Amino acid sequence: MRIENSFIPVRGVGETTERRLWQEGITHWDDFDRSADAVGATVAARIESFIDEGWSHLERGDVSVFADALPASSRWRCYENVSDETCFLDIETTGLDATCNDVTTVSVHRDGETKTFVKDRDLTARRLERELDDSSLLVTFNGQRFDVPFLETCYDIDVTTPHVDLMYPCKQLDLDGGLKAIERDLGIDRDMPDISGRDAVRLWHQYESGDESALETLVEYNRADTRNMEPLMEIVAERLHERVFEAARTEQ
Repeated sequence: MRIENSFIPVRGVGETTERRLWQEGITHWDDFDRSADAVGATVAARIESFIDEGWSHLERGDVSVFADALPASSRWRCYENVSDETCFLDIETTGLDATCNDVTTVSVHRDGETKTFVKDRDLTARRLERELDDSSLLVTFNGQRFDVPFLETCYDIDVTTPHVDLMYPCKQLDLDGGLKAIERDLGIDRDMPDISGRDAVRLWHQYESGDESALETLVEYNRADTRNMEPLMEIVAERLHERVFEAARTEQ
């Protein structure tokens, strides 16, 4: 599903009105006719203005205005428009409290390439800001509550990139139990053995004690978490497309 199929960012258009538009064959911005009976004149004028402005944003690859206007549960709709400019991100830390623990590694995956930054090597606020600035969309798993606030606290940065936290659309599809459990349920392969967050802390401390191989294992674990979010995002977007868009189109 693409942003051009969406009307709920418009003030006065909720899910019921959007579904009615789809059922009447107005499934894309190009299909909208201000004289349509599906909405009143005031809302029709807003939709028309929204579409005109929306094309300008999409031409620039800027989905922030849509992410801000969409309900959080619907931000997955932005993904298809900017899939090649989407940054999948995952962090490892020495604990759960950003005020007294450190970020040890950060991996980002975008357009087929995965990069990992390591504490006291190349993990800096400037590198993080550069990666986020180069991305149209940020995708995490539980990043809304953990990864993003942790980075903002530890590196004094302001993450403003439009953000999809996969944990929530997964819940809409009754996919629960954490990232690795969901991967297993969906048949997404993982090269790394099953390592826990506690193991990640232990590996970092082993590295600090001089074990370089421990860091290699930690980095590969972090990279696997990050890379595997891409096929998960693809599956989630496809399933929600079927549930939200295709189901509405076929309703009588």
